[in-house]
Parts: sequence; C-alpha cells; structure tokens
Amino acid sequence: MTIFFHELKRNKVSLLIWTTVIVLFVLMIVVIFPEMKKEMANLNELFSSMGGFTAAFSMDRLNLGVLIDFYSIEAGTVLCLGGAFYAAMIGISSLAKEEKDHTADFLLSHPVNRQKVIIEKLLAMMTLIIIMNVIVVVTTALTVLIINETIDWKIFLLLHLSYLLLQLEIGSICFGISAFLRRDSIGLGLGLATALYFFNMVANITEKAEFLKYFTPFAYTEGADIITSGNLDIKYSLIWLTISLVILISGIIKYRSKDIL
Repeated sequence: MTIFFHELKRNKVSLLIWTTVIVLFVLMIVVIFPEMKKEMANLNELFSSMGGFTAAFSMDRLNLGVLIDFYSIEAGTVLCLGGAFYAAMIGISSLAKEEKDHTADFLLSHPVNRQKVIIEKLLAMMTLIIIMNVIVVVTTALTVLIINETIDWKIFLLLHLSYLLLQLEIGSICFGISAFLRRDSIGLGLGLATALYFFNMVANITEKAEFLKYFTPFAYTEGADIITSGNLDIKYSLIWLTISLVILISGIIKYRSKDIL
C-alpha cells in the first residue's frame, strides 16, 4: 500500500484547505440560522415571487424557516459544488500528473504493475473524499447540537449520502478521463463539474429542459426531492453509477496498455 499512503500524503495539503473552507462555510450557515429564521416568513414570500431563480434552487418547494430546508439549499450548494470541484480536481490529476511530472517512468520501473498503481491511486482518491465528508458531517452535527436546533437527522444523513455519492462519481469519471491525458488538466475537471451543475439548474427552471436531469448526477442531490420523499432518487443515482463505472473501467483499460512517455 506504499502508493496509497504516498497519494494521501501528497494530497494532505489540498485536503486540509478544501475541508477547512467547506466546513467554515457550512458552519457559518448553520450558526446564523437561529437569527435568520426570524425573517424567513418574509423571505419565503419574496423568494416565491422570483420565478426561475426560485425554481433553479428549488426554493419554491421548501420552507426556509425549517433548519433542514434552509440547510439543503444554502449548505447543499456549498457541499455539492465545492465537493464536486475537489473530487474533480484530485480525480483528473491522479494518473496524468505522473506523466506531467515525469515520475511515471520512475514509478513503473519498480516491482509494481500498472493495475496495482491504478487500484491504490483510486482507493486514495476515494479515501480523501470520504475523509472530507466525514469531517463535514461530524462538525456540522455537533454544531447543530450546540446551537440547540431541531433537525431531521434521517434527511440530514440522506442529504450527505447524496453529496458523497455525487463526489465519488465525479471523482471516478475524472479519474477515468485522467488515463487518456498526457498532462493533468484541472480546468477540464472543474469545467466538467460546473457544466453538470448548470445542467441541473436549467432542468429545474423549465420543464422543457427536464431531460437534462439524465445528464447530470446533481439531479439526485436535490434537497427538495429528498426532503419531500424521504429517499434518494434511485433512478438518477443508478444511471450515474453506471456511467461513472463505464468511464472508470475504460480509463483503467486504457492506462494498462498506455504508452507512458
């Protein structure tokens, strides 16, 4: 597991930075809720009259005076987009960076086959994503208890499960793409995550674009859907689990036969 631990060590700074930033944003959202909920009645009326903007963030279906509803919109955006960016960043650079930094020849000259390299790097990427999410969940839960607010813990955990699945899938897709690249491209990974996020926003705004939900894993992270149904949307989650596995396996096959420069 040498490569696995080396990847964790190499990415510890980025993990610390991204986790700290996301945790601070989320905790700030939770801490200000007790004061914000006093004004939520007026804000609900205001948001309900904002048309497409309201629909884009599903605010027309939620009550911002309830912590879990408020959390799913405000913190959900940070966790979905911020978490997706982090997963895309480490996924897209996992394999390609060895060629960019000219370390691939050194790595593969040791008594280790490419399959082992792939597996350990993939496990390291997933571990980094899981660590970040565990820290966010634990610190957020403790903060909710400290401020003595009531929250639906089942929905809270379902929301975070959807964010974790989203990040793992985007990370896996970018990991697979990384095998086809000669140089790591952070911009490509971030651009992909951004495009998928906006597909979901457009699908929320108009029924004519609802088909776009099949083209984005953000579709099953919708807080309003999870809160209303009490479950994840299995249809969208299975579609994107399949897509991520196909791209990941394609990347693994490519890397095993790739001419490493």
